[in-house]
Amino acid sequence: MLAFLIRRLFQGLVVMFVISLISFSIQDNLGDPLRELVGQSVSEVERDALREELGLNDPFLMQYSRFLGKAVQGDLGTSYFFKEPALTVILKKLPATLELVAGATLLIVIFSVPLGVYSAIKPRSLLTRIVMGVSIVGISVPVFLTAILLVYIFAIQLGLMPSYGRGELVHVFGYWDTGFLTSDGLLHLVLPSIALSSIMMPLFIRLIRAEMLEVLSADYVRFARAKGLRLSRIYFLHALKNTMLPVITVGGVQIGTMVAYTILTERVFQWPGMGFMFLEAVNRVDTPLIVAYLIVVGLIFVVTNTLVDLVYGLVNPTVRLTQGAPA
Repeated sequence: MLAFLIRRLFQGLVVMFVISLISFSIQDNLGDPLRELVGQSVSEVERDALREELGLNDPFLMQYSRFLGKAVQGDLGTSYFFKEPALTVILKKLPATLELVAGATLLIVIFSVPLGVYSAIKPRSLLTRIVMGVSIVGISVPVFLTAILLVYIFAIQLGLMPSYGRGELVHVFGYWDTGFLTSDGLLHLVLPSIALSSIMMPLFIRLIRAEMLEVLSADYVRFARAKGLRLSRIYFLHALKNTMLPVITVGGVQIGTMVAYTILTERVFQWPGMGFMFLEAVNRVDTPLIVAYLIVVGLIFVVTNTLVDLVYGLVNPTVRLTQGAPA
């Protein structure tokens, strides 16, 4: 276990170095940050002086080495717009994004597992045909169209749900203000969570169904049936447990992907999270905030995948973490 953690830590550092290098190298192609930092009345001489003061005229390697030296100390630069450390701005927006991802993940787990298992157990039933048909539509429709449709039906036409914002919040600690503890906050979370989960849920339903069908045809399942074990025990203890390993593999990656998908969802619902902040930073050419966002999202991917590898050993003891692959 210790050797596995050390190896994954080294791999994570390499990945983060590459992400930081790519993120920092593209900032020159995003536009001139001085355009938003100063007004149009500022002369070219003053612009050149400010550019020199910010170090924007230095060679790329010098700029990157200076950035990397500060990054290892937790300093990812200062936002041009917010006039605060970029990491502080992201930490203020992070709780909203994580709550949205948590709500979508909860919906995915609640609906995809039973529907996937049922579709495998009853492959020819009417409900299975409906679920498979809807899942194809769900995979095909972009998440922002689903979000707009939900707003139109439930917020505009029916007036049942709020269409924007997080609603009433409760302060927990630090930068964390949560809507989980208020009915208004939970109500505001419903439509964004459904929209965000709509692109992932069909994928997991089809994945669980495919893996479950393969497991149900295995010899040990036939032997369990021959012994007279209850079907519920066979399906949900033996078969489902062996189905979950590839599901966890995909799920770990997709949870990180959902953080990126929140950009579109947060834009439609005006959800004040990292995704909405990132789009505003792009419009303002707030390059320190853009670079910091990309690095934080990359870190979320690295941490999530490491945790998924650790969960392997809990779900399936045949997984040997020291080799990073099934024995």
